[in-house]
Amino acid sequence: MASRQFSTKDRILGAAEELFAQHGFGGTSLRQVTGRADVNIAAVNYHFGSKENLINEVFRRRMDEMSGQRLAMLEQARRDHPGDLEPVLSAFVEPALALARDRQGGVAFIRVIARAYAEKNDGLRKFLSEQYGHVPREFARAIAECVPHLDKEQLYWRLDFLSGALTYAMSDFGLIKRPAGVSEIAHRKRAAEELIRFTAAGIKS
Repeated sequence: MASRQFSTKDRILGAAEELFAQHGFGGTSLRQVTGRADVNIAAVNYHFGSKENLINEVFRRRMDEMSGQRLAMLEQARRDHPGDLEPVLSAFVEPALALARDRQGGVAFIRVIARAYAEKNDGLRKFLSEQYGHVPREFARAIAECVPHLDKEQLYWRLDFLSGALTYAMSDFGLIKRPAGVSEIAHRKRAAEELIRFTAAGIKS
C-alpha cells in the first residue's frame, strides 16, 4: 500500500511540475494536474491538502537534494581548500548544473524556477526563503572568507549576478550548445568550469 501511495504522489508531483513549467502556477488548475496524473482530486487533497502545498512540494522534491549536495561540497571545500574561492563556487554551481541535466524532470524544473522568478507568488517566495535561505547565506559567508576586501553590499551584488548567470546556464538557452560527439557529462563539466572561472574573476576584482 505504501509503495502505491508513493507512486500516486510522485505522479502528481511530476504532472504538476510539467504543467507549472508550461503554464505557470496561476495558469495551471488542479483539474489539469489530476488529468495529467490520472488521479482524482481526492488524491491531491490527501497528499497535499491545497494547491499552494503542491507548489511547495514540487520545489522541495528537487531542492532538498540539491541543497544537501551544495552544503556537503561546501563543507569539504572549506576543509580541504581554506580561503580558495574556486572550490566554493564549484560547490554552488555543480549540483545545480547536474540537476539541469537530469532527464527525469530536471529540464522542466528549470522552467519552474524561471516561473518563480517571473510570477509574483508571495507564499512560494516565503516558503523558499524559510526552507532554503540558509544555503545562499552559508555560501555568502564562505565567499566572504575568500575575498575579505569586499564589503557586504558588493558581495551580495556579485552573488546575485552569479545566481543569474547560473540560472541562464541551467536553461541551456545560450550560444554554446553541446557539440556532436561530446557527452552530456563532459559538456556540463565544461560549462561549470567556464562559469566558475568567469565568476571568480568578477568576484575577486
